[in-house]
Amino acid sequence: MKILHTGDWHLGKKLDFFTRIEEQRIVLEEICNIADEEQVDAVIVAGDLFDTFNPPVEAVDLLYKTLKRLANNGTRPVLAIAGNHDSPDRINAPDALARECGIIFMGYPDTQIKPIQIENGFTITRSDLGFIELQLPKHSSPLRILSTPFANEIRLKQYLGITDKGENLNEVLKNTWRTLADSYADKYGVNILVTHLYMLKRGGEILEEPDGEKPIKIGNADIVYSDGIPLQIQYTALGHLHRYQNIGGHLAPVVYSGSPLAYSFSEAGQEKKVVIIEAEANRQVQIKTRNLQSGRRLYRKRFEDTDEAVSWLQTHPNALVELTLVSETFATSQDLKRIHAAHDGIIHIIPIVRQQEQQLSAAAYINLEQDIQDLFKDYFKSRYGQEVNDELISLFNEVLNSTNDTED
Repeated sequence: MKILHTGDWHLGKKLDFFTRIEEQRIVLEEICNIADEEQVDAVIVAGDLFDTFNPPVEAVDLLYKTLKRLANNGTRPVLAIAGNHDSPDRINAPDALARECGIIFMGYPDTQIKPIQIENGFTITRSDLGFIELQLPKHSSPLRILSTPFANEIRLKQYLGITDKGENLNEVLKNTWRTLADSYADKYGVNILVTHLYMLKRGGEILEEPDGEKPIKIGNADIVYSDGIPLQIQYTALGHLHRYQNIGGHLAPVVYSGSPLAYSFSEAGQEKKVVIIEAEANRQVQIKTRNLQSGRRLYRKRFEDTDEAVSWLQTHPNALVELTLVSETFATSQDLKRIHAAHDGIIHIIPIVRQQEQQLSAAAYINLEQDIQDLFKDYFKSRYGQEVNDELISLFNEVLNSTNDTED
């Protein structure tokens, strides 16, 4: 059987002020097309469906429409779990109706799904806390999924009995997964673990969480190690980190599929992917990736010449840019207008002014009897090694007069 693994959609997320909803709509359409092209039998979405507990209406609408399309009228099961950005109650809320469409939501770690037969589709034959067994229309072997959605400290205590993450998080998860695997995951079915955790290979490198991501890892208390995955598991589908990677530490692949779009400039240059798993009972799975082409690419660019910056921007109209401008003096308003007119995807402009070498006496005399404008000029020269220009003086006076008006 073929399974598509994706996650970290973060629907509704913005890049600073810049909305990404249309890019998300396009890239999810691409994922749906890949699912159809590959003729996958099931889809896994490993958490962070939304970017906030209370997502905008268009994000909710996009999620349900995409999952419905992926489910292909109930013939293809879609399992979606909650991540650390999701409200588990919101994820669970439409479950009864969603299941009739072939969509299975799991918001809490101990979610138990009732057995159900989808007309002309799949069957949920067995279930337990954090476990479902599916019988797919075209396959004699069942698909077993162990699932652990993200749980904060309160939910860990309430649902898994974890009172001290630093001492027993790994132990409890390992025992929970092992009990389920020993009970249900025999060699006659395909056995998958789906979870949204900060997971590492024991002794491996510390993987950085994406910029802007709500951190799961605080110190080492929240790290879950892949050697706690039961031996019966043939593939572990992870969510949380935004770069595709197989972290290892287990006989079978342990994979972060990554996010479908670059959501911070720390992700600039990353190839975004979905994972296609080819699995059969009692055999090693085969995995391949499909690169995603949709979405505006993120760039961090540095220029020392405004003309060069404008030229690059004009030849990369589909980019989203963090632009660093290096100059001997502050960029003029005319230069900034030219830059903004050249491109609609400039997210940040970072000006860097070279400090000229200067020899300042440690006991330099400061005349505190000067008026505030002359004090500002002296400060600017001591700070940046150059004379303040007329444009900055005008801006300084504007701010000063505005402050005085407010105080009056």
